[in-house]
Amino acid sequence: MSEKNREGKRSARERLREQQEREKAADKRVRALKVAGVMVGVLAVAGATGAVVANSGGDDGGSGDTTSAKPVTQGAAAAPATLTVYEDFRCPACAQFENQFRGTIRELEEAGKLRTEYHIVTIIDDNMGGSGSTNAANAALCARDQGKFRPYHDVLFANQPGEQDDDFGDGERLVELAGKVDGLVGPSFEKCVEDGRHGTWVERSNNAFLKSGHNATPTVLLDGENVYADQSDPLTPQKLAKLVEAKAA
Repeated sequence: MSEKNREGKRSARERLREQQEREKAADKRVRALKVAGVMVGVLAVAGATGAVVANSGGDDGGSGDTTSAKPVTQGAAAAPATLTVYEDFRCPACAQFENQFRGTIRELEEAGKLRTEYHIVTIIDDNMGGSGSTNAANAALCARDQGKFRPYHDVLFANQPGEQDDDFGDGERLVELAGKVDGLVGPSFEKCVEDGRHGTWVERSNNAFLKSGHNATPTVLLDGENVYADQSDPLTPQKLAKLVEAKAA
């Protein structure tokens, strides 16, 4: 074989080897791009999952609303009348309202005629200092978590300290009062009270009240109409029952 032929065959082998190496390199690039595409997809799914987790649960009811707090509701959702109550656990006038109207409100709720929405606020803390309004509101939400909002709410108002006494600022006192509600006290409730788990809800609820145009507690609305403010024609339990009965007729 001539030197020229050997050189031609070697060149052909080299060209074939170079072509094979180029193909391998191209194949690696394709596989790398596919892996990168899969990773982007995984990260996108993970990001979406994270967003779902971040927006699920909590005091906004899963709505993702980070500016307001849903009220605590009692009574049937389909009740023909809705009573909206803005109140502060340190507010003496709120305790007076609750102690006077509690029985009537509960009877109307149990009869399926009334749904009550509680907006808990903390204006006494704001005006007089302390943390009793805030801590009591949080504890009431902790009781709601255990299905015990109504009885614990009533216990707090029935055992309300003097307006200038920040007794509810003491978490141990709030747990002690919870002992008056069957089945409420336990590790979950106690930790919720201690950690201030619902502090964000409490802050949002109070901020919403401050922006609402209402300027006193208690503010009591029946289907949006203020029924408690007119002291020249004061609301009584009998009058409230009559107004609700008329809506249920």
